[in-house]
Amino acid sequence: MTSLQIRRPPAPATGAGGRRTNTRSSASRAEGRWGYLFLTPWFVGLVVLTAGPMLVSLYYSFTDFSLLSTPNWVGLDNYERMFTADDRFFAAVRVTLTYVIVSVPLQLAFALGIAVLLNRALRGISAYRALYYLPSLLGGSVAVAVLWRQVFGREGAVNVVLRGLGWENPPTWIADPDFALYTLILLRVWEFGSPMVIFLAGLRQVPQEYYEAAEVDGASPVQRFFRITIPVITPVIFLNAILQLIGAFQAFNSAFIISGGTGGPLDSTLFYTLYLYIEGFTNFRMGYASALAWVLLGIIAAFTAVNFALSRFWVHYEDGGR
Repeated sequence: MTSLQIRRPPAPATGAGGRRTNTRSSASRAEGRWGYLFLTPWFVGLVVLTAGPMLVSLYYSFTDFSLLSTPNWVGLDNYERMFTADDRFFAAVRVTLTYVIVSVPLQLAFALGIAVLLNRALRGISAYRALYYLPSLLGGSVAVAVLWRQVFGREGAVNVVLRGLGWENPPTWIADPDFALYTLILLRVWEFGSPMVIFLAGLRQVPQEYYEAAEVDGASPVQRFFRITIPVITPVIFLNAILQLIGAFQAFNSAFIISGGTGGPLDSTLFYTLYLYIEGFTNFRMGYASALAWVLLGIIAAFTAVNFALSRFWVHYEDGGR
């Protein structure tokens, strides 16, 4: 006959060792309380300045709130009107998608090219890097948008140069529906400083042994760029693409200044954010503007999700993406 023996769990440590354990636990709890105390301003900001207004905006999107009267619940009317009876909504989506799809790849390619040029041991290279970063600091400002409007006006610097080259009657770029959007795309490309700095940091991380081995094998500079540099920095390219994609969807200042806040001519520069502003603060349809904002959030989330899904086919990580 066998006997079952049940062992008691070991008694908690007592004495000097137990006191040290309790002291460490008390210190850990005190450290945790200090950590939460320092995080409190961030939590308050998240709730009061971000989460709270988002929830209020979500509620307003189902109302006819106009800033001047009490909001009334209208259900999905704002969303129904948006997708079935608002031609300017589709115009804004079309203009914004064109802007994003054209400007983001051009900006990334230009920023990468400048970063490759600056990734060399040249005298005064730090000054060059700071100089090239300036457009990113100034590009979205109101002053530069006003300057851009003057440069591409009828008597602006661009037309002065074109007339000097023999083009007698060049168009007024910002007043022509066929060209107005592309002047804004050019301004976006000119804001290449921020992605350039990120590319530069990525290029610094490419192991030089790869280049040395490829050079021994006779690879040309172009082959080394496309066979070594590009594959190694694909995580950096992906990061920049996501950041610039989201930023392009949120572009507002340039379109507002250059079009005079109307999205003209003929809605050719009617960015989504500008249309949202017009509905909310010009037409006082805050409920409808809130619905537009939530649809924009959905569009950005969808584009970001698609990019993450496609990234597994072309982004290479050292640990295999784990």
